[in-house]
Amino acid sequence: MSFRDVWRKSVNIVMFSLTGLATLFTVGVLFFILGYLIWYGGSSINWNFFTKLPAPVGESGGGMANAIVGSGKLLLLAAVIGVPTGLLGGIYLAEFGGQTFSFLVRYTADLLNGVPSIVMGIFAYAVVVLPMHHGSAFAGGLALAVMLVPIVLRATEQFMRAVPVSLREGALALGASKWKTVATVVVPAGFRGIATGILLSLARVAGETAPLLFTAGGNQFWARGWDQPIASLPVMIYTYALSAYEDWHRQAWAAGLVLLAFVLIVTTGSRIILSLGFQSSRSQ
Repeated sequence: MSFRDVWRKSVNIVMFSLTGLATLFTVGVLFFILGYLIWYGGSSINWNFFTKLPAPVGESGGGMANAIVGSGKLLLLAAVIGVPTGLLGGIYLAEFGGQTFSFLVRYTADLLNGVPSIVMGIFAYAVVVLPMHHGSAFAGGLALAVMLVPIVLRATEQFMRAVPVSLREGALALGASKWKTVATVVVPAGFRGIATGILLSLARVAGETAPLLFTAGGNQFWARGWDQPIASLPVMIYTYALSAYEDWHRQAWAAGLVLLAFVLIVTTGSRIILSLGFQSSRSQ
């Protein structure tokens, strides 16, 4: 065996070992965080946690039903505003955009992706909260929607561009218009990736705290409308973790466990469901 072969195998073993260690470290961090949350917050996970309102100060027990529903309402509002905007913007950039304007939109979207989330909260605070003189579900949903738009836009554009050009040419050759080709051929072909990007973006903004501190206002009771202050899991975790009550600390750990479980379920379930749907469509 020559020196070059020995050197090649040695480098291969070293690099394979380093990549394996990096993988184990990444997975280990995830399981460490999950185990830490289960250890400290698992004891507070019960039926009351999902069905009861927070207990008054000094009393043990209670739950975070209003915060769980509030987080769901905020994500729903963010999806209603942000997903169609980002989706249509991504389709335009991938199929109809020119050179200069598309470059400016992409650059702006990349800048928005890098802007700290607290700046989004300040924006929604100035636009919605100050005129209304109080926080609201709409203000919180708007802040999350602004964060959602650039993520969905870039994901949609990338997956649309990954669709083979031959599909477009075949539809155009059959007499379909440009918009009909995009709506009936290109978008369905890239739906799997686009939907994955949308779900992952929702999972990302679900844990944002800073924007909601400025906009949602917080609420210990049920929110009666979209223009009223609303509770959310990230803000409740922040509030309870800084309190001086041990029971509130346990509730914060439990809320963190629920939030992490939601993110894991969305990210893992979306990939599994979309993968099964893609396989079934190919088998037909």
